[in-house]
This record gives sequence, structure tokens and C-alpha cells, in this order.
Amino acid sequence: MIPRSIRLMLVASLIPAALFAQSSKELNINQAIELGIANSKNLKLSQNKIDQAVAKLEVVKDNALPTGNASFIYNHAEIPTTTFTLPGSESSLRLPKRADAFVGTAAVQELVYGGGKLKYAKESTRLLAEVARLDADKSKEEITYAVINTYYSLYKVLQSRKVVDQNLESIAAQIKQAQRFFEQGIVTKNDVLRFQLQQANVTLTQMDIESNRKVINYNLDILLGLPEDTEVKIVDPTLGLKTPGSLNEYIGQAFANRQELKQLDIQNKVADFNIKTIKANTLPTVGVGANLYYINPSGNFIPPANQYLMPITLGATVSWNFGNLWTNKNKVSQAKIEQSEITLQKDILSDQVKTDINKNFQNYQVAMNKIQVLETSIAQATENDKLLASKYKNNVASVTDRIDAETLLYQAKINLEIAKADAGLAYYTLLKSTGKITQ
Repeated sequence: MIPRSIRLMLVASLIPAALFAQSSKELNINQAIELGIANSKNLKLSQNKIDQAVAKLEVVKDNALPTGNASFIYNHAEIPTTTFTLPGSESSLRLPKRADAFVGTAAVQELVYGGGKLKYAKESTRLLAEVARLDADKSKEEITYAVINTYYSLYKVLQSRKVVDQNLESIAAQIKQAQRFFEQGIVTKNDVLRFQLQQANVTLTQMDIESNRKVINYNLDILLGLPEDTEVKIVDPTLGLKTPGSLNEYIGQAFANRQELKQLDIQNKVADFNIKTIKANTLPTVGVGANLYYINPSGNFIPPANQYLMPITLGATVSWNFGNLWTNKNKVSQAKIEQSEITLQKDILSDQVKTDINKNFQNYQVAMNKIQVLETSIAQATENDKLLASKYKNNVASVTDRIDAETLLYQAKINLEIAKADAGLAYYTLLKSTGKITQ
């Protein structure tokens, strides 16, 4: 049986490992995007704007409902002079010293026809709600791209660190070998010092990389809504990079999916409804209503029979501000100019979309080609490193040649990992320019 003190020591030794496990999280790129979207404060603000637009639409719909009001008035009068004689008359009218009266009214009004302005207002507000939703989609795209960009930045740093760690292991082996050669009198002390200097330089690079990793990891934690001390473990995001399609294919996708283009189309429809609303000001309006009156001069809250009046009236109103026939035309012209500006904005944006997609398409193709070139250069650098290692071991090559060959190999490896990450990011940048990054 294990003594209690030893068991406690074992438990205590496991606690730091457990805490470390809790502060790290492995995420592939899709999981990172989901977390970023779920925890984005900007998206929550965008959703609030959508709710505001929907609420405004409901308010506009309420304007189609009948209006109604009711009032009830109580009047009390003190009459100091109780006798009233009409001029030229010998008879007098006797008035009471005080009087009470109750008057009530209730009315219901309904706009039957307002030139279509209510319908246009409803459609315009509905379209503005769609603009708000597209704004939210745009924010979602920006957040997705920010997560992807930071994720790839962390991947590049981690891959660079991995290569540097391998380089340091190789240098350590070279130092041991050089020390043995020095002890055997094969090489000079200078060879050992050169390897040690190389080790110091690579160690400085390793420190810089680790500092960058901490900064980028912290930024990613903030983006994803994770605890700020969480170490994100990257799953290789460069697996399965797609071969780019045709340029026209991506341009077609952009014109079908870009939120900004959709928003301008909707704003053009809103402008059209605005023109119709202004034109509707020249049309007459028709309304119907009902009124109920209650007049009780008896002074009693509940009057005696036949001592109160309760007339009910039904009516219709037709009104026409025909002055708008000549004062409205310039407003229509102004609205049409504003609509034409939206059309021009879409034409300008369409050209920008084409140039952006072309640039991103070319960048992605170059990035993919770089990978092939660097893979070839690694194969060449590997052969060169093996050759120089053999020559140095046989005291044919100098320590400088040996170090240069090794440096070229590991720099090529770092360049390849960075190129893979750049290609992946270039692919997502191309997707973003088509408006399909969130899909």
C-alpha cells in the first residue's frame, strides 16, 4: 500500500499538469471561425441594428390601423348674476346660481386612400431592414476574415518556431562533433566558436519568434472570446488547398454574393419608392370616420330620462392639396438625381470588385506556384547540406561552407511553411472578395 504522504506528493505533482491542460485549446480553422462569430461584440451590435429596423417596420405597419380617441369633460359653473334681460325686451331670464354639465366624445378615423404613401413607406422600411441584415452579413465576413488572418499568422509563427527548434538541435549536434574533432586535432578552436556563434544567432531568432507567438496568440484569444491565457493549438490549415478556378467564375460569384452590391440594389429600390411617395403627394386622400357625442347638462352624473343627448355621426372626408401639382415636380427631379447617384455608385463598385478579384486571383496563383518552387529548392538544399556535411566530416569543406549549407536548408524550410500559410490566406482573401468567405 502506498503511504499517504507519497500519494499527496503524486497528486500535487499532477495539479500543474492539469492546470496547463486547461489553459490550452486545440482548434481547427472552422472551429476558430465559429467561436469568433459566436463571441463577436460587433455582430451583437449588428443584430441590435436589425432588431431596430424590424421594430421600425412594425411601427410603420401600425400606421395602417384606425385611429381612435375619447374624452369626457365635467364643467362646473358659478353664476353670480342670476337675472339676464335681453336688450329691448321686458322679459328676463332667470338663471341658477350654479350649473354642472358633462360632455363626452369618442371618434374613430380610418385612412382609406392616401395616394399609396403608406404602402410605399412600408415597402421602403422593409427594404431598409434587409440592408441592416446585409450589414450584419458584411460584419460577419469581416470577423471571419480577421479570425482566419490571425489564425494563419499564428500558424506561420509556430511553423517557423518548429523549424528553428530543429535547427538548434542540429547545431547542438554539430557543436559536439566539432568539439570531438578539435580534441582529435582535426579542426581548430575557431570551428567550434563559429558553430557556437551560429547557435547564439539562431537562439535570438527563436526568442523573437516566441515573443511574436505570444502577441498573436493573445490577439486570437480576444477575437475568439477565450480566456486570455489560453494557448491555442493550431491544426494545419493548409491541408487541401484548392486549385483556383477561372477568373470569370470568381467575378460571377462576386456579383451574385457581394453584400455591398446587394445593398446598392436595395437602396435603388428604396429610392424608387421615395419617388413614388413624392408623386403621391399630388393625389387626393380619402378617409372615413365615426363620432359619438354625449351631452348631459342636467348636472347629475347619471341624468334623468330624456335629459341628455347622444348623437352618432358617420362621415367621409376627401381632401386634395392641388398646389402640390406645381410645387412637387422639383422634389421628384431631386429624388431621381439621388437615385441615379446610387446607380453610378454601383457601377464604380462593380469595377472595384473586378480589380480586387483579379488582384487576389493572381496573388493566389503566385502563392501556389511559390510552394512548388520552394519544394524544389528544399530538395536541392537538402542534397547540398548532405554533401557539405560529408565534406566537412572529411575535412574537405570549411566550417563556413558547412554553416552556410545548413542555414540555407532551414531558411528554405521556413520559407516553404510561410508560403503554404500565405497561399491559404490568399485563398480566403479571394473568397472574401467574392462575398463567399462565410459559406
